[in-house]
Amino acid sequence: MLNISNNKLNKTVDILGYKASQKVFGKDHYKYFNRFLLAFTIITFIILFFPWTQNISGTGFVTTLTPDQRPQTIQSPIPGRIEQWYVREGDFVKKGDTILRISEIKNEYFDPNLVARTGQQIKAKSMAVTSYGEKVKALGNQADALVRERILKLKQADNKLLQSRLKVKSDSIDLEAARTNISIAERQFKRTEQLESEGLKSLTDVETKRLKLQETQAKLISQENKLLASKNDVINAQIEMNRIKAEYAEKISKSQSDRFTAQSSQFDAEAQVTKLENQYTNYEIRNGLYFITAPQNGYINKAIQSGIGETFKEGDRLVGIMPSDYDMAVETFVKPIDMPLVHIGEEVRVQFDGWPAIIFSGWPNVSYGTYGGKIVAVETFISPNGKYRVLISPDTKDHPWPDGVRVGSGANTIALLEDVPIWFELWRQLNGFPPNYYQPEDKIATTKKK
Repeated sequence: MLNISNNKLNKTVDILGYKASQKVFGKDHYKYFNRFLLAFTIITFIILFFPWTQNISGTGFVTTLTPDQRPQTIQSPIPGRIEQWYVREGDFVKKGDTILRISEIKNEYFDPNLVARTGQQIKAKSMAVTSYGEKVKALGNQADALVRERILKLKQADNKLLQSRLKVKSDSIDLEAARTNISIAERQFKRTEQLESEGLKSLTDVETKRLKLQETQAKLISQENKLLASKNDVINAQIEMNRIKAEYAEKISKSQSDRFTAQSSQFDAEAQVTKLENQYTNYEIRNGLYFITAPQNGYINKAIQSGIGETFKEGDRLVGIMPSDYDMAVETFVKPIDMPLVHIGEEVRVQFDGWPAIIFSGWPNVSYGTYGGKIVAVETFISPNGKYRVLISPDTKDHPWPDGVRVGSGANTIALLEDVPIWFELWRQLNGFPPNYYQPEDKIATTKKK
């Protein structure tokens, strides 16, 4: 039957006499099959030269474009106890709307008049600051008065010293006159005494001259005493000046010391006023924190802390909120080997979970159910899952993303690379080679300009 033997069966046996042989060899089915194989081969060969878009696939989820639009939790900056809820889960709240009211659990803030009492303390300390300021001014005026009085006292003592010095000069002159007089009296006494011995003068004249000499000697001694007393007055005047300087230096120093002490007390009171004002402001702000408000427009997702009377610490999460106004984006992850192929601004096809899609990864124009996107950010540090994070925003030139997509739902992404023939892509896949490395056209132009 297969014609591989030297004994030809068809030459010794007539097989055309059988019905099966008549049905098989009497037809031209093999000719049509050969034609089909030929056409299939030609079509397959032609298809091998069709363009195929290389791509990088990734998985991720829907998120928002900016961090302030993503789901968040509201925390309380102070510890407290839940007193009243004003919303339910699923409610829409506007920015500033009250979500719940809390109360204090720390005993130092229990006083309902704490702010008012702190304000009274501030007023009292402010008055103390004013009093210290007036005391500083009074002590300053006292020091100035002492300085002026010291100047006058020193002028008075200086005048007295000058008078004493002039008195010393006057007494010195009188002493010299007394010494001259005593010399004259001695010569007159000796002359009279000589004349009396010669008989020219009487004894009475001699006694008179002796008396005058003694009087002159007495005046000289008296004048010497006056001169010494005048010199002593000069020394006393100098001592008085030094005493005045020391006395007023001590008074002025004491006044300045009291002034500095008052200034120190004033500064300390001002510091206490500042501290009290800080506490006053903190208490006022703390009173405003008893009402937890919505930071932005959104929907209440879940009450993390529930019930009435439940306590919590500062920083504990109280309630979750989802902003109502947000720009959707897709956060996907690519393998490290594909990282050099990802560039900002490249086109990406996105398929959302729950939306039917027919995907031809190499022919994006033929695919159905995918939506266009563009890469807006590429993380430069690897994520905990061993891949690199890529953020994708909607492509304004493509179909808008579905309105029913919610933040957190899954998404599959296909980053479009270069167009290559199908035979090249099959050869690359069989050999396990990565897609062709390339640079976007705008980056190539920038590199050439540099």
